[in-house]
Amino acid sequence: MSQESTRLREFLEENPKWIGVMFSALLLLSQAGSAAAANGGSMTGP
Repeated sequence: MSQESTRLREFLEENPKWIGVMFSALLLLSQAGSAAAANGGSMTGP
């Protein structure tokens, strides 16, 4: 796992714009997960 972390860190050091892209994707996924959880919890049916 540390080898993958090192490769990711090296990639981000070489391509700093991807830090923002990854942060935005993580933020979007966390918001979508929260919305899906809220929607699924409020549904009642037969």
